[in-house]
Amino acid sequence: MSPEKYCEDKTRGSGSSFFYAFLFLSPEKRRAMMALYAFCREVDDIADEIKEKEVAVRKLVFWQEEVDRVFEGVARHPVGKELMWTLEHYPIEKKMFTEMIEGMLMDVSGKPMVTDEDLDLYCYRVAGVVGLMSIAVFGFTQEASKTFALRMGDALQLTNILRDVYEDTKIERIYLPQQTRAKFKVTDHDIRQGFTDNKESNANLKALMQHYYDKAEQAYADALKALPEEDRQSLTPSLMMGAIYYAHLAKLKKVDFDVWQHPARLTPLKKIWVAWKAYRYEKKAAKNGLPLRLDF
Repeated sequence: MSPEKYCEDKTRGSGSSFFYAFLFLSPEKRRAMMALYAFCREVDDIADEIKEKEVAVRKLVFWQEEVDRVFEGVARHPVGKELMWTLEHYPIEKKMFTEMIEGMLMDVSGKPMVTDEDLDLYCYRVAGVVGLMSIAVFGFTQEASKTFALRMGDALQLTNILRDVYEDTKIERIYLPQQTRAKFKVTDHDIRQGFTDNKESNANLKALMQHYYDKAEQAYADALKALPEEDRQSLTPSLMMGAIYYAHLAKLKKVDFDVWQHPARLTPLKKIWVAWKAYRYEKKAAKNGLPLRLDF
């Protein structure tokens, strides 16, 4: 199997919402994005699936070493070899890959998320840097587009955290920070249990979820506000990704945040439909000066 096919299969098999936005890219950009996403999947799978901490750390060390080899032109792994091709075509900084691995080490460490600053750092490492790598592939000319990418990364990761808050407890992770949960009087047990017959605990949990929902919405708004008109067309794929995740956020609201009983998931058909609508809208926007939007 070629490195290119390996990365395509890794991306396609993940069921990620990103894959549906990649379908609308040129073959060259799609190949680069699948290489980047395959790297993200490799390190994320280590953090999520390997229970022995020492084994997970060793595997992440391998990937840091593989990143070194990628930038030296001597990669060994199929994903590393595809990243070598990607770097020949697009300017992606080495520290972006290192930050991603550091984000996975935060997961592997098992340390609790205590403050919103901890959460901000985590969002930057596992999502913000992905946004920066993505716009390097899509192409941008304005410095403000980096702010767009970072805030969109925050929005997407907060959406993920809210959508998966129950699923994450199954691997002993709670990303909603302890200090903020204390303010809303929500315990670890409340997060694991979800909504019950206790009206007070339900109200507290819903208020906490609403708080981070509002933060996610603000991050989406900040991202759109930061996007320079000069880069809007080239960064349409980022807007398509944003639209798919924004649909997840809308579904969270629709199920009244009860993801314990009603998982806020989108079908593959819904994802590609949202991506297509966002793509078509941006094509029209280029001719008619339509405002930015993510609700499709």
